[in-house]
Amino acid sequence: MKQQANLIRAGQVLEHEGNRWTVLKQQIITPGKGGAFIQVEMRNLKTGNKTNERWRTADSVERLSTEDKEYTYSYTDGDNLVLMDGETFEQFIIPVALLGDSAPFLQDNMQLSVGLVEGDPVSVTLPPHVTLEIVEADPVVKGQTASSSYKPAMLSNGVKTLVPPFIEAGERVVVRTEDGSYVERAKN
Repeated sequence: MKQQANLIRAGQVLEHEGNRWTVLKQQIITPGKGGAFIQVEMRNLKTGNKTNERWRTADSVERLSTEDKEYTYSYTDGDNLVLMDGETFEQFIIPVALLGDSAPFLQDNMQLSVGLVEGDPVSVTLPPHVTLEIVEADPVVKGQTASSSYKPAMLSNGVKTLVPPFIEAGERVVVRTEDGSYVERAKN
């Protein structure tokens, strides 16, 4: 289905130059002189190569419709994830590369939403938040009582994040799977 280039959003799948691409990032740029254009970072679904493409905002692009299906993560086998369909209990294999930067937040038995185009997986969406343990946190610096002061900490999955000064090593916190940022202390 055709759509205007200024409607491109991250996660969409486009048909461009005979290949299928998933949109990673998009930014509309309005230069001081001339018309606005959209800068799009995309990943080729077959090869995994990334590219940047520019379109004028009035240009039209071919967007492929995706069907979302829920799967349960079972285990990782090399460069592939093995997922299970909750209804038929069939196994479904997808490349780890589809997860991108959110791969470290994958946990056993996690419910994933897989975007499919004609039966081929094109995107994987994790739940918005996960609970992880802080394995290492810098000590509190005295005098830093401002509410906006955060300190570096290491999560149990190896990702570094910033946490409030009252969080210590060994505590469990909720973080966003999108960027690894701190949300709150875990309730349980």
